[in-house]
Amino acid sequence: MTEVTFTHVGGPTLLIEFEGLRLLTDPTFDAPGRTYDFGFGTSSTKVAGPALTPEEIGPVDAVLLTHDHHDDNLDAAGRAFLKDVPLVITTHSGAGRIGGTGLRPGESTRLNDVKITATPCRHGPPLSHPIVGDVIGFALEWPGQAHGPLWITGDTVLYAPLRETARTLKPGTVVFHLGGVRFPITGPLRYTMTGRDAVTLLGDMAPANVFAVHWEGWSHFRDGREGIVQAQLPLTWFPMGEALTAEV
Repeated sequence: MTEVTFTHVGGPTLLIEFEGLRLLTDPTFDAPGRTYDFGFGTSSTKVAGPALTPEEIGPVDAVLLTHDHHDDNLDAAGRAFLKDVPLVITTHSGAGRIGGTGLRPGESTRLNDVKITATPCRHGPPLSHPIVGDVIGFALEWPGQAHGPLWITGDTVLYAPLRETARTLKPGTVVFHLGGVRFPITGPLRYTMTGRDAVTLLGDMAPANVFAVHWEGWSHFRDGREGIVQAQLPLTWFPMGEALTAEV
């Protein structure tokens, strides 16, 4: 059994602490108010800031970066934070741009006793990869886990490889990236999962702990807290900026 402390900083940024390790996902620390260009006529305004500053978080052992090319997953202040991080694990293409260890889906690396495996993501509708680029999730496994791997889905829609990952990985803890991202210029097309999608994906696994991040704080989220509640997703809500401890 391992007790893991999770602290939701905001957006996709999550501090994960266990057995002396401190990991941070997708660092985003910019103040709210700015509109960011996501390319091909898409944009979004940041409407909420982080609950903690980089100084309040302090040093971390590694950053798990699902992708580097969208500002809602790595913004200017997040890039500055990376300069003092000893290890960044990200996509293979992202590592070519910012450095660090690059992984393709299915590939693994290790940090002490922790095996970190990249899991598949499709950050948009079919055939959108040339536009949206490479994105990965992360599965973390280490000796003594009570319920199974810790899975961070990353920014993805619900599609067959994601469902296969749920069935084969059998995670004990899941951190969903949700929000049902949509843009006016692309109409009904979605770029991340909704609460209903998460409920469907839960049908392929039986985790003991269910959490969600990256569903608030930006104008491009169209399925926020209300959508998650309406879908009756059985998750534990993070107290923003406060530590939550779970048996993993």
